[in-house]
Amino acid sequence: MAKKNEKKLNAKQVAYEKKQEEGGKKVVAWIIGAFIALALFYLIFVAVNF
Repeated sequence: MAKKNEKKLNAKQVAYEKKQEEGGKKVVAWIIGAFIALALFYLIFVAVNF
């Protein structure tokens, strides 16, 4: 969030925002990891059945 808006938020809101951001990064990392795993599985599947 922009620095000028942090002055308007209390400490609890800032902490919640930081927690949400960290959680969102974890979710994105898991989704990307799942896509990579599926891509590897597909490559192996195609290589074996070719």
